[in-house]
Amino acid sequence: MAEDGDPQIMGKAIGGRVRTKVKNKSAAERQITAEQMLRESMERGGHDAAFRPPKRVITDHQELAELRLRKRKEFEDTIRRSRTNMGVWAQYALWEASQKEFERARSVFERAIDVDYRNQSIWLKYAEMEMKNRCINHARNVWDRAVSLLPRVDQFWFKFSYMEEMLGNVAGARQVFERWMKWAPTANAWNTYIKFEVRRRNIPRARSIYERMLITHNELETYLKFAKFEVKHGKREYARLVYERALKELEEEAHRENFFVAFSKFEESCKEFNRARVIYKYALDHVPKDEAQRLYEMYSAFEKKHGTRETVEDVILSKRRFQYEEEIKENPLNYDVWFDYIRLEESKGIKERVREVYERAIANRPPVQEKRFYKRYIFLWINYAIYEELEVKNSERARQVWRACLDIIPHKKFTFAKVWIMAAHFEVRQKDLSAARKLLGVALGKCPKEKLFKSYIELELQLVEMDRCRKIYEKYLEFLPENCKAWVQYAELEGSLQEDERARAIFEMAVNQPTLDMPEMLWKAYIDFEIKCKAHKRVRALYDRLFKRTKHVRVWISRAQFEASLDDVKAARKVFEDADAYFKSNEEAGKEERVMLVESWLDFETNYGSNKSVKIVRDKLPRRVKNKRLVKGEDGSDAYWEEYYDYIFPDEDKKQNTFKLLEMARAWKKQKSTD
Repeated sequence: MAEDGDPQIMGKAIGGRVRTKVKNKSAAERQITAEQMLRESMERGGHDAAFRPPKRVITDHQELAELRLRKRKEFEDTIRRSRTNMGVWAQYALWEASQKEFERARSVFERAIDVDYRNQSIWLKYAEMEMKNRCINHARNVWDRAVSLLPRVDQFWFKFSYMEEMLGNVAGARQVFERWMKWAPTANAWNTYIKFEVRRRNIPRARSIYERMLITHNELETYLKFAKFEVKHGKREYARLVYERALKELEEEAHRENFFVAFSKFEESCKEFNRARVIYKYALDHVPKDEAQRLYEMYSAFEKKHGTRETVEDVILSKRRFQYEEEIKENPLNYDVWFDYIRLEESKGIKERVREVYERAIANRPPVQEKRFYKRYIFLWINYAIYEELEVKNSERARQVWRACLDIIPHKKFTFAKVWIMAAHFEVRQKDLSAARKLLGVALGKCPKEKLFKSYIELELQLVEMDRCRKIYEKYLEFLPENCKAWVQYAELEGSLQEDERARAIFEMAVNQPTLDMPEMLWKAYIDFEIKCKAHKRVRALYDRLFKRTKHVRVWISRAQFEASLDDVKAARKVFEDADAYFKSNEEAGKEERVMLVESWLDFETNYGSNKSVKIVRDKLPRRVKNKRLVKGEDGSDAYWEEYYDYIFPDEDKKQNTFKLLEMARAWKKQKSTD
């Protein structure tokens, strides 16, 4: 950049101006930026180097009048351009007030109000201008007009009443409040009126204002403030009445944690600990559980401070009750939680509460009619009925519980024999045998089960009703003809009554059934019965009939042991020999069975035979060898080799040796022919 005085720059005066002509337009050696120029100017002029208009000194009235005229013209022009801009109106009016032209200022404010009387700021500035300049009556007039035109603007009422109070016009301030209260304002307005009366030390009037406030603001917060007001001024009886009135008039709206906390704290401060305890308990029963956490904590602290051991335990129970309620709220079908909850209430011993929990629990039926969902649920009913019978001693209610339980079970899909049996036993304990029999009869008609038949038979046996037992056994066997246990028990019943022919007939019917679940047990029971009756010919005949059906090794051993028990050694040995011949000739029979037979035979000879017979049988014992066999896979291919133990009897060993000798002879003959 070229500097001043550079000979390359030539200036010419044209019309009073200097025209500069730059010949050398190349970059100057010293470069400077606009940012640097501004920074240097700030550093030289300081941080307060902003533009300041020069101070004007007005020396006479004419110059002042000219200034005012010019200023008014500017304001009027601005207002003409933007008539609805209340900020300009306020600036205009306040400027007039600063010039002590109050009439002009009022005129400007009135013009602004004519434009938009709903603008709150213009009223506030108007009234503040009058108050600032001590024009009290004008200010009072402005506030009166403002609250008349805009009665819902609380700020006007606040400032109006405050002005009257500051002026010492208590009656005027009270009149303003009364006018305000006719519009039923917010709670904050009522509280302001009450604080005003308290400052004037007019407590009865403040109390009456609270009463009027409850009419328009019948809310919990109002009652709490009213009670706190009475406590503060030493009227504890009135405060208690306020709390009780809130509980009565608000009903469920008053069931909030903060209300009961305040009420109980008040009673505690009055040394009314029993009242406070009752309030805590009532609150815990009626306040929603998710909102009562603080209440539980305060109740615990209260009991630890003022209660006994029992009351502290009550608090602990209340906490556990709260936990159970939360878990039930998350999953009402969690029957384990219901059981724990019921045990908790039963430990407390309050019958009404226990019944309530039981009723709530049984109301949560499983959504799907499947037995696996009902297994836990049904025990709620069982425990309920037992509780009513044993704890409450209310037999009629227990009977109703049993009936209701049986009604809810879908017996066409599934049933619970336990419920039928326990209900019948309940009727027996009540000495109503006909009702118990009727219940079990209905159960067998609707949903016959083996367990029901057994329980019904056991009941009649205890009552020594044998004819009824026979009828039930007949129904039982019609329902399950393949059940060997039922046949055996029926026959044993007849045997115990010394009805041998009836028992024998039952056994005969049983063994002639086409299908049996455990025939070996039935035959054994039949044989044992005949042995007990000492009918040895019948026993042998039964064994002969059984051999026609099966050749099982245990049957052979049992027959031999029977003969041995009669001291008929020859017959017993004959049975073992026949059995050994059968298993030797029958390759389909397993070697393990033959091993079992030989071992039993050896025991028999050891007890009843001679050394020679023992040696003969011992020579029949097999050798135990380890072999390998190829295991096939699922696709039929060779999978792997496995080891197993095999038994080789002496007669099999001789055959194998003979077979090896023949093979060697064939090999020798073949070799000779080739030579």
